Amino acid sequence: MTKTIGVLTIQGDFDAHRKLLERLGVVVRPVLHERDLDAIDALVIPGGESTTISKGMQRLGLYEPLRKRIEKGLPVLGTCAGAILLSREVENHAVPVLGVLDVTSIRNAYGTQVNSFAATLNGTADGGLEGLRCIFIRAPQLKSPGPRVKVLAQVDNSPVFVQQGSVLATTFHPELADDSRVHARLLDCA
Repeated sequence: MTKTIGVLTIQGDFDAHRKLLERLGVVVRPVLHERDLDAIDALVIPGGESTTISKGMQRLGLYEPLRKRIEKGLPVLGTCAGAILLSREVENHAVPVLGVLDVTSIRNAYGTQVNSFAATLNGTADGGLEGLRCIFIRAPQLKSPGPRVKVLAQVDNSPVFVQQGSVLATTFHPELADDSRVHARLLDCA
């Protein structure tokens, strides 16, 4: 049976996620309303501007429905701003969060747009992400992961890819690297 993956389409690079997921053979649906959650097997919350996305989520009444669905097991991947929104708390200009991932996010931890960079993973906790190119754009850092959070990859001793049950988060933009391994892990959870 073909899986249906939702992509939150309030703001950010949701189209790149759609294209990558379609290459993996899944149906992709935009998510903008609570009713859209009923038709998906997993969700991607893309990178973008976390303040803009959070305001859109508030305006559309998505915070509580999303939180409840994720707590009931809906697999979710948050990338960059999406990771911030999944976190339990945020430092450096806090935004409302879903609180479903036991980490603290530090917004824009690496600096502004001109401080964007790419790094290649040499080794990872589970051995499945070697060589993955990670693109960081005004990226957050994740700190203080709770005991149920598995750090899957690090750059400079800082977690950049974590998993807590069926909640996945990256501080980088996997949709920009033309590498489907991060999204494939989400599909494994669905």
